[in-house]
Amino acid sequence: MFTEEDNEALTRVGPGTLMGDLMRRYWMPFLLPEELPAPDCPPVRVRLLGEDLVAFRDTNGRLGLLDRYCPHRRVDLFFGRNEECGLRCVYHGWKFDVDGAVMDMPAEPINSPLRSEVKIKSYPIVEWGGLIWAYLGDRAHMPPKPPELEWGLVPPSHRHIGKRLQENNFAQGVEGGIDSSHVGILHSLLDPAKAALPFRERQQAIDPKVKYLASDTAPRFFVRPTDYGLRIGARRVASDSEYYWRVTQFLAPFYTMIARRDETGPIAGHAWTPIDDHHTWTFTMHWNPDAPLEDIGAVDSAAVNVPVYNDGSYRPINNRSNNYGIDRDVQRLSSSTGIQGIGLQDSAIQETMGPIVDRSREILGSGDAAIVAFRKLMLAQARHLRETGELPLPNQPELYRVRSVGIVLPKGVDFEEGAKARMQVA
Repeated sequence: MFTEEDNEALTRVGPGTLMGDLMRRYWMPFLLPEELPAPDCPPVRVRLLGEDLVAFRDTNGRLGLLDRYCPHRRVDLFFGRNEECGLRCVYHGWKFDVDGAVMDMPAEPINSPLRSEVKIKSYPIVEWGGLIWAYLGDRAHMPPKPPELEWGLVPPSHRHIGKRLQENNFAQGVEGGIDSSHVGILHSLLDPAKAALPFRERQQAIDPKVKYLASDTAPRFFVRPTDYGLRIGARRVASDSEYYWRVTQFLAPFYTMIARRDETGPIAGHAWTPIDDHHTWTFTMHWNPDAPLEDIGAVDSAAVNVPVYNDGSYRPINNRSNNYGIDRDVQRLSSSTGIQGIGLQDSAIQETMGPIVDRSREILGSGDAAIVAFRKLMLAQARHLRETGELPLPNQPELYRVRSVGIVLPKGVDFEEGAKARMQVA
């Protein structure tokens, strides 16, 4: 049974917490490049792992991430002037470079020792793979680069990345991303012509290429540990002699991958970056390793990147305050939820559990094998770090070069063997 103590350990991400210390050993994506589009552009408020920070791009294009509050009188540096290779507090003019060093103190004597003594907290950030990443840990352990997930390796024309705010803990997002048993139920379509029939008899495939998700809603799970996290095989009946395998990848600490619908279409994935205990940045990636994503509109529809406000909050337009735009007539006739879009359906379910679900009160079933494995893995990794000070994975970015797949295999063929070639990234 998952205890209240375990739940606290899994979900609390602030400074000094078990999971927070673990996250600080990894590079974490947190901004889209468009949020810091040019040198000397306006700074951006940032909250990561419970810390209030401010990000900026200086005159030379270098990226900085500083404590949000000036060490002089604690003024919010979001209101600062981004000029001449530094961020200047507008109250008394203290100015800091991307490394947190003081560049100017116009209200102090020219020979004031404060200039060399004062330093504001700063963290390294880099732009890579269509995102901006931060490292909030001890620099002695800083990995050489972010994990080499495939969407970061393809040309920009081959990927599309969306971002939204979720008002729940990061673990709830990850658990939704690796939960294959919900796909054929939560995201199912219903045949309005069969409205009088029971739910199971009305279900239709979301896409003809993944009809097995609707025809077999109780997959059997096979969870295998890997060097990077977990490989999760959900097995459904495809025919008398075949199984359909939906293989999902979980890559520590918070990445998930979803199988492409055919061998030429885009692959999907998520990053669930912890803002604090109760909020998460959800990044949705779509990429095609073989060709450009020419029709971004179609990709958005397939990716179900949730429409968000363009005020910098990335809060979904349909959210908890308006019941996620639920349409009860649509729910009654043609949709399992009445909520439009796979991404918003996921957000709604994860948020309505509460910002931190009480896992000690759950009753888990056979379809939750991957959920249990994820929790055990994360807690074991965090406790190992605390006991030994060692965490090898962040320093092995090449281990993240894997894919998820959907594949039909003859009965008797192990999914890892049958799908091996398609799960590898060159």
